[in-house]
Amino acid sequence: MSFIFKKALAVCGVAVIALAANMANAKQITVGMSFQEMDNAYFVTMKEALDQAGSDINAKIYVADARHDVSKQISDIEDMLQKKIDILLINPADSVGVESAVLAANKAGVVVVAIDAQAKGPLDSFVGSKNYDAGLQAGKFLGESLKGKGKVAILDGIPVVPILERVRGFEDAMKAFPDITIVTKQNGKQERDTALTVTENMLQANPDLVGIFSVNDVGALGALAAIQANGADVKLVSVDGHPEAIKEILKDKSAFIATSAQFPRDQVRIGLGIALAKYWGANVPAEIPVDVKLITQSNAKGFSW
Repeated sequence: MSFIFKKALAVCGVAVIALAANMANAKQITVGMSFQEMDNAYFVTMKEALDQAGSDINAKIYVADARHDVSKQISDIEDMLQKKIDILLINPADSVGVESAVLAANKAGVVVVAIDAQAKGPLDSFVGSKNYDAGLQAGKFLGESLKGKGKVAILDGIPVVPILERVRGFEDAMKAFPDITIVTKQNGKQERDTALTVTENMLQANPDLVGIFSVNDVGALGALAAIQANGADVKLVSVDGHPEAIKEILKDKSAFIATSAQFPRDQVRIGLGIALAKYWGANVPAEIPVDVKLITQSNAKGFSW
Protein backbone atom coordinates (compact mmCIF):
# COMPACT_ATOMS: atom_id res chain seq x y z
CA MET A 1 0.00 0.00 0.00
CA SER A 2 1.42 3.38 -0.98
CA PHE A 3 2.10 6.17 1.49
CA ILE A 4 -0.59 8.30 -0.20
CA PHE A 5 -3.15 5.48 0.05
CA LYS A 6 -2.32 5.00 3.71
CA LYS A 7 -2.93 8.68 4.36
CA ALA A 8 -6.17 8.49 2.39
CA LEU A 9 -7.32 5.69 4.67
CA ALA A 10 -6.45 7.82 7.68
CA VAL A 11 -8.52 10.68 6.28
CA CYS A 12 -11.36 8.24 5.62
CA GLY A 13 -11.15 7.10 9.23
CA VAL A 14 -11.36 10.70 10.44
CA ALA A 15 -14.44 11.23 8.26
CA VAL A 16 -16.12 8.16 9.76
CA ILE A 17 -15.25 9.38 13.25
CA ALA A 18 -16.80 12.75 12.44
CA LEU A 19 -19.96 11.00 11.23
CA ALA A 20 -20.09 8.98 14.40
CA ALA A 21 -19.67 12.14 16.46
CA ASN A 22 -22.74 13.63 14.78
CA MET A 23 -24.75 10.52 15.57
CA ALA A 24 -23.38 10.00 19.06
CA ASN A 25 -26.33 11.80 20.64
CA ALA A 26 -28.50 8.82 19.74
CA LYS A 27 -26.33 6.30 21.57
CA GLN A 28 -22.93 6.52 23.16
CA ILE A 29 -20.59 4.06 21.44
CA THR A 30 -18.65 1.77 23.73
CA VAL A 31 -15.26 0.52 22.57
CA GLY A 32 -13.05 -2.06 24.25
CA MET A 33 -9.40 -2.57 23.34
CA SER A 34 -7.40 -5.51 24.61
CA PHE A 35 -3.63 -5.05 24.32
CA GLN A 36 -1.10 -7.89 24.39
CA GLU A 37 0.98 -5.68 26.70
CA MET A 38 1.26 -2.09 27.92
CA ASP A 39 4.86 -2.17 29.17
CA ASN A 40 6.03 -0.83 25.82
CA ALA A 41 6.04 2.74 24.47
CA TYR A 42 4.65 1.45 21.16
CA PHE A 43 1.40 0.29 22.75
CA VAL A 44 1.28 3.28 25.10
CA THR A 45 1.37 5.51 22.01
CA MET A 46 -1.41 3.45 20.46
CA LYS A 47 -3.54 3.80 23.61
CA GLU A 48 -3.00 7.57 23.65
CA ALA A 49 -4.26 7.79 20.07
CA LEU A 50 -7.28 5.62 20.94
CA ASP A 51 -8.12 7.75 23.97
CA GLN A 52 -7.96 10.91 21.87
CA ALA A 53 -10.13 9.44 19.12
CA GLY A 54 -12.60 8.18 21.72
CA SER A 55 -12.80 11.63 23.24
CA ASP A 56 -13.41 13.13 19.79
CA ILE A 57 -16.50 10.97 19.26
CA ASN A 58 -17.68 10.93 22.87
CA ALA A 59 -17.18 7.17 23.05
CA LYS A 60 -16.71 5.18 26.24
CA ILE A 61 -13.34 3.40 26.11
CA TYR A 62 -12.32 0.32 28.06
CA VAL A 63 -8.68 -0.82 27.88
CA ALA A 64 -7.09 -4.01 29.22
CA ASP A 65 -3.50 -5.23 29.40
CA ALA A 66 -3.08 -9.00 28.78
CA ARG A 67 0.56 -8.92 29.93
CA HIS A 68 1.38 -11.51 27.24
CA ASP A 69 -1.03 -13.96 28.90
CA VAL A 70 -3.66 -15.22 26.45
CA SER A 71 -5.81 -16.63 29.28
CA LYS A 72 -5.93 -13.20 30.89
CA GLN A 73 -6.74 -11.64 27.52
CA ILE A 74 -9.69 -13.97 27.02
CA SER A 75 -10.93 -13.15 30.53
CA ASP A 76 -10.47 -9.41 29.91
CA ILE A 77 -12.54 -9.62 26.73
CA GLU A 78 -15.26 -11.60 28.53
CA ASP A 79 -15.45 -8.73 31.04
CA MET A 80 -15.76 -6.22 28.20
CA LEU A 81 -18.58 -8.23 26.61
CA GLN A 82 -20.38 -8.16 29.97
CA LYS A 83 -20.14 -4.37 29.77
CA LYS A 84 -21.98 -4.50 26.41
CA ILE A 85 -19.25 -3.02 24.22
CA ASP A 86 -20.20 -2.21 20.62
CA ILE A 87 -16.68 -2.53 19.18
CA LEU A 88 -13.75 -4.73 20.16
CA LEU A 89 -10.26 -3.79 19.04
CA ILE A 90 -7.97 -6.71 19.76
CA ASN A 91 -4.18 -6.78 19.80
CA PRO A 92 -3.68 -10.49 20.48
CA ALA A 93 -1.14 -12.01 22.82
CA ASP A 94 -1.45 -15.22 20.79
CA SER A 95 -2.94 -15.12 17.28
CA VAL A 96 -4.46 -18.61 17.57
CA GLY A 97 -5.13 -18.70 21.29
CA VAL A 98 -7.56 -15.76 21.25
CA GLU A 99 -9.97 -17.47 18.84
CA SER A 100 -12.53 -18.27 21.54
CA ALA A 101 -12.69 -14.59 22.55
CA VAL A 102 -13.16 -13.50 18.92
CA LEU A 103 -15.93 -16.09 18.51
CA ALA A 104 -17.65 -14.89 21.69
CA ALA A 105 -17.52 -11.25 20.57
CA ASN A 106 -18.86 -12.15 17.14
CA LYS A 107 -21.69 -14.16 18.67
CA ALA A 108 -22.57 -11.14 20.85
CA GLY A 109 -22.91 -8.97 17.74
CA VAL A 110 -19.80 -6.94 18.50
CA VAL A 111 -17.71 -5.49 15.66
CA VAL A 112 -14.24 -7.04 15.95
CA VAL A 113 -11.11 -5.53 14.40
CA ALA A 114 -7.63 -6.88 15.08
CA ILE A 115 -4.92 -4.24 15.41
CA ASP A 116 -1.19 -4.75 14.80
CA ALA A 117 -1.37 -8.57 15.12
CA GLN A 118 -3.71 -10.92 13.28
CA ALA A 119 -6.20 -13.00 15.27
CA LYS A 120 -7.91 -16.26 14.35
CA GLY A 121 -11.69 -16.21 14.17
CA PRO A 122 -14.49 -14.24 12.50
CA LEU A 123 -12.92 -10.77 12.34
CA ASP A 124 -14.59 -7.86 10.61
CA SER A 125 -11.18 -6.47 9.60
CA PHE A 126 -7.49 -6.46 10.39
CA VAL A 127 -5.24 -3.39 10.40
CA GLY A 128 -1.52 -3.96 10.74
CA SER A 129 1.93 -3.15 9.47
CA LYS A 130 3.55 -4.83 6.50
CA ASN A 131 5.55 -7.01 8.83
CA TYR A 132 7.15 -9.14 6.13
CA ASP A 133 8.47 -5.94 4.55
CA ALA A 134 9.75 -4.80 7.95
CA GLY A 135 11.90 -7.92 8.31
CA LEU A 136 12.94 -7.83 4.66
CA GLN A 137 14.05 -4.18 4.78
CA ALA A 138 15.96 -4.62 8.04
CA GLY A 139 17.59 -7.78 6.72
CA LYS A 140 18.64 -6.22 3.45
CA PHE A 141 20.20 -3.26 5.26
CA LEU A 142 22.05 -5.56 7.65
CA GLY A 143 23.34 -7.72 4.82
CA GLU A 144 24.62 -4.71 2.92
CA SER A 145 26.20 -3.25 6.08
CA LEU A 146 28.05 -6.54 6.63
CA LYS A 147 29.20 -6.50 2.99
CA GLY A 148 27.40 -9.78 2.47
CA LYS A 149 29.53 -11.92 4.80
CA GLY A 150 29.44 -13.40 8.29
CA LYS A 151 27.31 -15.14 10.89
CA VAL A 152 24.06 -13.61 12.12
CA ALA A 153 21.39 -14.47 14.67
CA ILE A 154 17.66 -13.88 15.13
CA LEU A 155 16.20 -12.65 18.42
CA ASP A 156 12.68 -14.07 18.14
CA GLY A 157 9.45 -13.29 20.03
CA ILE A 158 5.93 -14.43 20.92
CA PRO A 159 3.91 -16.61 18.46
CA VAL A 160 1.80 -13.96 16.75
CA VAL A 161 1.57 -13.44 13.00
CA PRO A 162 3.52 -10.14 12.85
CA ILE A 163 6.53 -11.71 14.57
CA LEU A 164 6.42 -14.76 12.30
CA GLU A 165 6.20 -12.50 9.26
CA ARG A 166 9.11 -10.32 10.38
CA VAL A 167 11.28 -13.39 10.82
CA ARG A 168 10.20 -14.76 7.45
CA GLY A 169 11.05 -11.44 5.80
CA PHE A 170 14.47 -11.34 7.42
CA GLU A 171 15.22 -14.94 6.46
CA ASP A 172 14.23 -14.22 2.86
CA ALA A 173 16.48 -11.14 2.83
CA MET A 174 19.42 -13.30 3.88
CA LYS A 175 18.91 -15.51 0.81
CA ALA A 176 20.33 -12.68 -1.27
CA PHE A 177 23.60 -12.97 0.67
CA PRO A 178 24.96 -16.51 0.19
CA ASP A 179 27.98 -15.80 2.38
CA ILE A 180 25.83 -14.86 5.37
CA THR A 181 24.72 -17.70 7.65
CA ILE A 182 21.95 -17.60 10.25
CA VAL A 183 23.56 -19.62 13.04
CA THR A 184 20.88 -19.39 15.74
CA LYS A 185 17.32 -18.21 16.44
CA GLN A 186 16.33 -17.77 20.07
CA ASN A 187 13.30 -16.29 21.83
CA GLY A 188 13.90 -13.05 23.69
CA LYS A 189 10.13 -12.73 24.35
CA GLN A 190 10.30 -9.11 23.12
CA GLU A 191 11.40 -8.12 26.63
CA ARG A 192 14.52 -6.14 27.43
CA ASP A 193 15.79 -8.24 30.33
CA THR A 194 15.09 -11.57 28.65
CA ALA A 195 16.63 -10.40 25.39
CA LEU A 196 19.74 -9.23 27.22
CA THR A 197 20.25 -12.67 28.76
CA VAL A 198 19.50 -14.49 25.51
CA THR A 199 21.93 -12.26 23.60
CA GLU A 200 24.65 -12.83 26.19
CA ASN A 201 24.24 -16.57 25.58
CA MET A 202 24.29 -16.05 21.81
CA LEU A 203 27.55 -14.11 21.98
CA GLN A 204 29.19 -16.67 24.24
CA ALA A 205 28.17 -19.55 21.97
CA ASN A 206 29.06 -17.66 18.79
CA PRO A 207 32.04 -15.37 19.45
CA ASP A 208 32.35 -14.68 15.70
CA LEU A 209 28.78 -13.37 15.40
CA VAL A 210 28.61 -10.14 13.35
CA GLY A 211 24.88 -9.34 13.15
CA ILE A 212 21.60 -9.71 15.03
CA PHE A 213 18.02 -9.16 13.89
CA SER A 214 15.55 -8.50 16.71
CA VAL A 215 11.81 -8.78 16.09
CA ASN A 216 11.16 -5.62 18.11
CA ASP A 217 13.00 -2.60 19.49
CA VAL A 218 12.49 -3.33 23.18
CA GLY A 219 14.20 -6.68 22.74
CA ALA A 220 16.84 -5.00 20.59
CA LEU A 221 17.64 -2.56 23.39
CA GLY A 222 18.32 -5.52 25.68
CA ALA A 223 20.48 -7.06 22.96
CA LEU A 224 22.34 -3.77 22.59
CA ALA A 225 23.22 -3.77 26.30
CA ALA A 226 24.61 -7.29 25.96
CA ILE A 227 26.64 -6.33 22.87
CA GLN A 228 28.08 -3.30 24.63
CA ALA A 229 28.95 -5.26 27.78
CA ASN A 230 30.62 -7.97 25.71
CA GLY A 231 32.56 -5.50 23.57
CA ALA A 232 31.56 -7.48 20.49
CA ASP A 233 31.63 -5.93 17.01
CA VAL A 234 28.03 -6.82 16.16
CA LYS A 235 25.58 -4.83 14.07
CA LEU A 236 21.95 -4.78 15.26
CA VAL A 237 18.73 -4.18 13.31
CA SER A 238 15.14 -4.35 14.49
CA VAL A 239 11.49 -3.36 14.01
CA ASP A 240 9.29 -0.66 15.60
CA GLY A 241 10.71 2.88 15.60
CA HIS A 242 10.80 3.10 19.42
CA PRO A 243 12.01 6.54 20.64
CA GLU A 244 14.90 5.00 22.59
CA ALA A 245 15.95 2.98 19.56
CA ILE A 246 16.00 6.15 17.45
CA LYS A 247 18.32 7.80 19.99
CA GLU A 248 20.69 4.84 19.84
CA ILE A 249 20.70 4.77 16.03
CA LEU A 250 21.66 8.45 15.98
CA LYS A 251 24.79 7.85 18.09
CA ASP A 252 28.15 7.67 16.31
CA LYS A 253 29.51 4.15 15.84
CA SER A 254 26.40 2.64 17.42
CA ALA A 255 25.90 -1.12 17.08
CA PHE A 256 22.19 -0.35 16.55
CA ILE A 257 22.12 0.62 12.86
CA ALA A 258 18.46 0.44 11.74
CA THR A 259 14.84 -0.20 12.65
CA SER A 260 11.84 -0.72 10.38
CA ALA A 261 9.48 1.82 11.91
CA GLN A 262 5.78 1.19 12.36
CA PHE A 263 3.04 3.79 12.81
CA PRO A 264 0.96 2.84 15.86
CA ARG A 265 -1.17 5.99 15.87
CA ASP A 266 -2.21 5.41 12.26
CA GLN A 267 -3.00 1.76 12.93
CA VAL A 268 -5.40 2.39 15.80
CA ARG A 269 -7.05 5.40 14.13
CA ILE A 270 -7.64 3.45 10.92
CA GLY A 271 -8.78 0.43 12.94
CA LEU A 272 -11.31 2.47 14.89
CA GLY A 273 -12.49 4.21 11.73
CA ILE A 274 -13.03 0.87 9.98
CA ALA A 275 -14.84 -0.53 13.03
CA LEU A 276 -17.14 2.48 13.15
CA ALA A 277 -17.85 2.19 9.43
CA LYS A 278 -18.84 -1.46 9.96
CA TYR A 279 -20.89 -0.54 13.02
CA TRP A 280 -22.84 2.01 10.95
CA GLY A 281 -23.53 -0.58 8.23
CA ALA A 282 -20.79 -0.04 5.66
CA ASN A 283 -18.88 -2.78 3.85
CA VAL A 284 -15.23 -2.74 4.96
CA PRO A 285 -12.07 -4.43 3.63
CA ALA A 286 -10.99 -7.63 5.34
CA GLU A 287 -7.45 -6.37 5.73
CA ILE A 288 -5.66 -3.03 5.58
CA PRO A 289 -1.84 -3.23 5.46
CA VAL A 290 0.05 -0.19 6.71
CA ASP A 291 3.46 0.75 5.31
CA VAL A 292 6.66 0.64 7.36
CA LYS A 293 9.70 2.87 6.94
CA LEU A 294 13.35 1.87 7.39
CA ILE A 295 15.04 4.28 9.80
CA THR A 296 18.83 4.54 9.73
CA GLN A 297 21.26 7.16 10.97
CA SER A 298 20.72 9.07 7.73
CA ASN A 299 17.02 9.74 8.35
CA ALA A 300 16.50 9.12 12.08
CA LYS A 301 16.76 12.76 13.15
CA GLY A 302 13.30 14.16 13.84
CA PHE A 303 11.50 10.83 13.45
CA SER A 304 8.80 9.99 15.99
CA TRP A 305 5.58 8.06 16.22
